[in-house]
Amino acid sequence: MKARELGRGGVVVGDRVRLTGDVSGLPGTLARVVQVQPRTSVLRRSADDDDPVERVIVANADQLVIVSSLANPRPRPRLIDRFLVAAYDAGIEPLLCLTKADLAAPDDLIATYQPLGISFVVTARPFGDSLDELLGLLAGRISVLVGHSGVGKSTLVNALLPAAARAVGEVSPVTGRGRHTSSSVVALALPGGGWIIDTPGLRSFGLAHIAPDSVVSAFPEFAEALAECEPGCSHIEPGCALDEWVASHGGGPAAARLDSLRRLLRSREGLDPADTGPDQ
Repeated sequence: MKARELGRGGVVVGDRVRLTGDVSGLPGTLARVVQVQPRTSVLRRSADDDDPVERVIVANADQLVIVSSLANPRPRPRLIDRFLVAAYDAGIEPLLCLTKADLAAPDDLIATYQPLGISFVVTARPFGDSLDELLGLLAGRISVLVGHSGVGKSTLVNALLPAAARAVGEVSPVTGRGRHTSSSVVALALPGGGWIIDTPGLRSFGLAHIAPDSVVSAFPEFAEALAECEPGCSHIEPGCALDEWVASHGGGPAAARLDSLRRLLRSREGLDPADTGPDQ
């Protein structure tokens, strides 16, 4: 129960709170949350890029595990980029977890994100050493798992903590999208210390609460080119220095990243709909 003096302020998974009453947890006992301690980090999202209402997902996490399958469903780099923007804005360290490497190679995604200094781990079934590697990266930390429906978050949780028994869904053969199975945010203690927080599968991740400059700063490879932009450059109009920089780097992954940045900026301005398709 929440004390009246807390008002309408929400208590979310990851919050550290002060309790009064009987905290034994035995049947019939009652305790109240009377204080929420200051948060060290807050992972937030909005329903859409033009929705002013922020939704706090998790508090006090220090690692965002971005789970992306390599096939079934296909990777969505622009959704990965949205997660990265949210992680940097919240001051949470990102970790890219690529699943289903038994179905497709991870080379393209690794080539895109490894140069940015983002840590990554690749898993395949049946799980082997990669699961131990992932557990080592999670140990002693408070890690939030996020990803599109069907990418294998709950499967990973069940492999790490069999007693968790998280529901596992399937990917629709018609739409190529995963079906929602997890419906709530759940924190689970790791045996060697630390926590993993499983979240429901997401098909969109609005960034209305994040300033445009913070969105741009989440694309660090463009820092040199941005210094050459004219004051007040929106980075989406012709003449932006980013175009010349990408051309000088041969397009390819750089061009895809610039396209992702510009889609984010345009979506925030209501100029483009947010990327929600299974191929994004």
